[in-house]
Amino acid sequence: MKNRRLEKGNRRQDSGSKIQDSTCLLHFDSCLLFFCLLSCLQSRVSCLLSYSTFAPVAPYSHDDIKPFKDSRLTKKKQVAEMFDKIAFRYDFLNRFLSCGIDVSWRKKAIRELMEINPKFILDVATGTADVAIMTYEYLRPEKVIGIDISDGMLQLGRKKIAKLLLNKHIELLHGDSEAINFPSDSFDAITVAFGVRNFENLEKGLFEIFRVLKPGGKVVILEFSKPKLPLFTGLYNFYMKIVAPGLASWLSKNREAYQYLNNSVKAFPESETFLHILQQVEFSETSLKRLSLGICTIYCGRKRSG
Repeated sequence: MKNRRLEKGNRRQDSGSKIQDSTCLLHFDSCLLFFCLLSCLQSRVSCLLSYSTFAPVAPYSHDDIKPFKDSRLTKKKQVAEMFDKIAFRYDFLNRFLSCGIDVSWRKKAIRELMEINPKFILDVATGTADVAIMTYEYLRPEKVIGIDISDGMLQLGRKKIAKLLLNKHIELLHGDSEAINFPSDSFDAITVAFGVRNFENLEKGLFEIFRVLKPGGKVVILEFSKPKLPLFTGLYNFYMKIVAPGLASWLSKNREAYQYLNNSVKAFPESETFLHILQQVEFSETSLKRLSLGICTIYCGRKRSG
């Protein structure tokens, strides 16, 4: 009897041990599953955070400023159409309406690249190739490529390049700044003169510029801005709102183009706000230089090496 009781006791103990072991095993499996799910969730969150860091975000109010209010075309198509229409007078109007100061602005922007001695340069929104030509003349790189969405502007730019016998050094291509048709890390330096205001999606265009810039490369952006001095601000607003569109209408029969200029300059996120946008796109060493009492600004940024 005692032996039987002992056997039953041992069986119960063994059964209890098995149940306890099973419970421990189930608890361990549950913990393992929990940590696996937690790790997976953390991985997904990190992925989403990484995507939000590098993907274009919501457009700015400036992105909605278009040349033609009654047109149903996208901003990009309207901008291309506008520049096609004024291409034949574009260079003259720039010199005339700015009293020639725009040439010195471009030269100062190009000088920002001298320190890195770039060999391959992309000029985004190249227009009639003013900056592309100046860049080659000042820096003597191996190649300058200019892209623009306006065939009318590109046609005039190619004529200027051919006249200067620079076809081997400067190439103009039809290209969209928001979908640049070059591999990543292609250029030592990138310039944009009075072009980022015309991007349909500002950040998307800047992300593309960042993508095709080589690590260690530099971007230089020249853009209109608003002066800060109260007295000068009044004169500036009168000139941009009344004088410039009126003269443009008389000389080029296209008032809308220079009315759009005024509207887009007003809406553009300038100064420190634009530097913050460049930093969001992952540009480093960002800086700005105001020119001519603040009516124009040079913005610079670098793509980190490694």
